[in-house]
Amino acid sequence: MPVITISEIHQVCKTALEKHGALPWIAESVAHAVAKNESRNNRICGLYYLQSYCEQLVSGRVSKDVEPEVTLPKPGFVKVDAKYGFAQPAFQRGLPAAISAARENGTASLAIGHSHTCTSLGFFTEQLARHSFIAIGFTNSSPIVAPPGGKIRTIGTNPVAFSVPDGEGGIAMQFDQSTTVVALGKITMAKEAGESIPEGWALDEHGQPTTDPHKALAGSLVSAGGYKGWGFGLMAELLTAGMTGGIASQFVKPLKAPQGEPHDLGQFFLIIDPANSDYFFERCQQVADLVSEDEGTRLPGQFMNEMKEVEVPESLWELAIRLSNGPQ
Repeated sequence: MPVITISEIHQVCKTALEKHGALPWIAESVAHAVAKNESRNNRICGLYYLQSYCEQLVSGRVSKDVEPEVTLPKPGFVKVDAKYGFAQPAFQRGLPAAISAARENGTASLAIGHSHTCTSLGFFTEQLARHSFIAIGFTNSSPIVAPPGGKIRTIGTNPVAFSVPDGEGGIAMQFDQSTTVVALGKITMAKEAGESIPEGWALDEHGQPTTDPHKALAGSLVSAGGYKGWGFGLMAELLTAGMTGGIASQFVKPLKAPQGEPHDLGQFFLIIDPANSDYFFERCQQVADLVSEDEGTRLPGQFMNEMKEVEVPESLWELAIRLSNGPQ
């Protein structure tokens, strides 16, 4: 596989998005997220999505030139209307107000509505943590999860992300995970590669365990921990669909379909100032020290490294280059 620098990935993505209609500042915002995910080896939320972004810019499924609208209905509640555009630029526009509100009030929430899929939720909570705030994020997605014991796809994989600052501009802890056993992208990538999936990831349309990704996509994914993961998925559903103006998962069309209605999703963030407590960083360090006493263990996201260059499947990189030349 060719080895590509992250800066080159960033530039190729930005060019591709602009050539497909995105305004330069919007293309830059989305390309930054793609490159960041690639630097963390999170391909599902990186180059894997570039073709979909470009196709949907052309079809109008995602708005290419809107200016997100930021309002402050209450002192601790920042609301952003993405106007059916990308989530990344909407977050970018709402971030200064959210930081100000959290600093002034001790806690705040940031609700982004009518947006495109945000792909990596941790990309957003990490930014808040690097501004020295504890951040919890939620989003919903197209329906692929049935209730435990059921067959009707009701909610999406509905990720939850949690980022904690270390008090020195870095990250003490971070996780970003779907509320299902595995992210949907793992299933679709297995299907495209002609591979089977492990048992326990998904059920077929009859509610039976399957290792066939085609049957999994016609059926449903399994909630992590059964009822426990299902509960977290519902929490994410109610906060995002209920607090942002986005629609419930059951009404979201397949995320990567080139044409169709806008995603109309929501992202909801809870922001907490650790300065509210005199003990937060001390307690955080105590936990980290205890975890590290076991050799080879660490807090989630601790010591995150960003690669400067990564291996990219040749076919995927060739596709990115073609996209950077504009619509075919």
